[in-house]
Amino acid sequence: MAFTAQDVKKLREMTNVGMMDCKKALQATDGDMDKAVDWLREKGLAKAAKKAGRVAAEGIAYAANIGGVGVVIEVNAETDFAAKTDAFTDLVKNLAQVVAEQNPADVEALKACTYPGTKLTVAEIMQEKVMSIGENLQIRRFARFADNTSVAYVHAGGTHGVLVNLAVEGGIDATEIGKNVAMQIAAMGAKYWDKSLVPQEDVAHELAVQVALMDNDPKMANKPAQIKEKIAAGKMAAFYKEICLLQQEFVRSDLFQGTVEGYIADAAKKLGGKVTFVDAIHYVKGEGIEKKEENFADEVAAQIANAGK
Repeated sequence: MAFTAQDVKKLREMTNVGMMDCKKALQATDGDMDKAVDWLREKGLAKAAKKAGRVAAEGIAYAANIGGVGVVIEVNAETDFAAKTDAFTDLVKNLAQVVAEQNPADVEALKACTYPGTKLTVAEIMQEKVMSIGENLQIRRFARFADNTSVAYVHAGGTHGVLVNLAVEGGIDATEIGKNVAMQIAAMGAKYWDKSLVPQEDVAHELAVQVALMDNDPKMANKPAQIKEKIAAGKMAAFYKEICLLQQEFVRSDLFQGTVEGYIADAAKKLGGKVTFVDAIHYVKGEGIEKKEENFADEVAAQIANAGK
């Protein structure tokens, strides 16, 4: 598999490793991005890296608790300018209300629902909004929690929409707890909520990487295989701490020093109740959507050229 300079750049952004080492990694792995990440990790040059393919797109990732029902939704527009208008923001909030109150099964079912304050369907309203806003608008995805206690958090005007679902006992108000956990999710981007949810193949893969790392370390290379495997197993706590929400260090150290799981238990106890993390949904605006990359200088030059015709 061939690779390009753009692939080298992307690998560098994913791993914070120098360009030449990224190029060597891609050469050694025949251009396979995931294998190149592992190659760099095994050589001790990189820590865990983000997956490729997260490309920005415009719109809003929004979350809210509406009448006791938690909703998170992403709606996309073509430009950031349109996404920041009151018309677009109101559209997103009304769509969240439809999800909460009418419980559509999927996006197509949502489009067939009645839009708030009208006799029109969501699909019909979307057509009107496309005409008035002047851009292609798309409802991308949504989710809802009808049970337990849901706490919503929207970061930076809609770059992240997070919905945290908690089981609350003792009649306490767990809103602050939920918001702090949601902020942790937005900031740290955990791959799994708890270590019990990590697939066995991921565990086996990480153990293999740790053993390979020792194989490439002159101080560890001659150690017996059993010793290396035992050391690798001992490092799994750090692995879980990096990718699992409840095992992560709580970022608000001013409130609690320890894991997120420890923070939830401690904060609930101080309020006189008990809180258990049940689930969460985290939408990142434009995550995974490919957006055409424009060269700004070329775009301006083209506009000037067209204006002179």
